[in-house]
Amino acid sequence: QVRLVESGGGLVQAGGSLRLSCGASGIFFRFNDMGWYRQAPGKQRELVASNAGGGYTDYADSVKGRFTMARDVAKNTAFLEMNSLKPEDTAVYYCHGRRNLPRSDYWGQGTQVTVSS
Repeated sequence: QVRLVESGGGLVQAGGSLRLSCGASGIFFRFNDMGWYRQAPGKQRELVASNAGGGYTDYADSVKGRFTMARDVAKNTAFLEMNSLKPEDTAVYYCHGRRNLPRSDYWGQGTQVTVSS
């Protein structure tokens, strides 16, 4: 059974930094896409950063210039470097992996990021 596990969340003051990590276990294939999503209380889950095939990474406008996603395609790992954090970045952050054939999506359990003002 494929599992994605995130780590690195926590409490940080505004302007601070955090680095999230995501690893996969029980997997015998390489994800085509990997990404990070977040969900704040009372809001829908939203895309933070997404990398397709180890190439271009797409970022939400709200995090451009502050967040950087890295990915090791061979190891099925992903990282999210978050700088200049703002209180509005507070959310549960989820790692996502996608296999194209057959189409299947995998999610981690989430890690809480809290930014205090």
